Amino acid sequence: MASTYTTNTGIEKPGTGEQSGTWGTTTNTNFDIIDRAVNGVGAISLSGTTHTLTTSDGSLSDGMYKVLVLGGSPSGTNTITIAPNDAQKFYVVINSSGESAIFTQGSGGNATIANGATKLIYADGAGAGAQVVDLSSTLVANTLGTLNIVDDTTPQLGGSLDVNGQEITSASDGNVVVNPNGTGTIELEAATNVTGDVQITGTTTAVGNIVPDSDGARDLGADATRWLNVYADNFTSGDLILDNTGRDFVNNVDGTQGRWRIQEGAEDLFIVNELKGTKYKFKLEKV
Repeated sequence: MASTYTTNTGIEKPGTGEQSGTWGTTTNTNFDIIDRAVNGVGAISLSGTTHTLTTSDGSLSDGMYKVLVLGGSPSGTNTITIAPNDAQKFYVVINSSGESAIFTQGSGGNATIANGATKLIYADGAGAGAQVVDLSSTLVANTLGTLNIVDDTTPQLGGSLDVNGQEITSASDGNVVVNPNGTGTIELEAATNVTGDVQITGTTTAVGNIVPDSDGARDLGADATRWLNVYADNFTSGDLILDNTGRDFVNNVDGTQGRWRIQEGAEDLFIVNELKGTKYKFKLEKV
């Protein structure tokens, strides 16, 4: 009777009465396969955008490693197919390839591992409909309960952060700094058709400009919630500019549009019609 092989690791099982005098070679190979499957760390060199991680019957192969260290020079996100699709697998994956890696085995679902991430994944070996599952988040949460990310110097969110009725705060009178990369901007947004607001407690210091997301569409304050004092300044004169030009509406007095600049003087308050270049001063009465 010919040899058969274990489904998940490809260990050879010689048939009854077979391999007389050669069992030593087969057994040694099997021990090497077991050693690799239990504790083996393999460097997997990726290239292009696809790779096949194969478990070969009766011989050492990359798909038998327990720990996969992804490297190489992939040209983009690399899809790694676990073969055969009926082999159940459990891997510790360290992705140092420079690109994201997608592990797949069938149509049931894939696991994506970002560059620089370490994940625990398993493949269920269900054939054409097999799926690969990322166990990391579930295992860590169930094992450790409340997580402290202070030791993670580059934490990343896998989805939107739900504060669950809590606050984002700081300790020891420290500042809360939100710093987008490059040309990115900070957007404070309450979801459409909800009653929730974005609330900022304490003094907010703007290192950059604060601008609305679209022209002429947002208010500063409201009838029932007005600002107390407004302090304005620029690099020259600390002007207040009133401008309704380029809008779809006009004023309700004479139906026109204009642009005026109010400036402060030592004894007078001036107003400049910037469309015509004319200048005026307010008539002030001392009280």
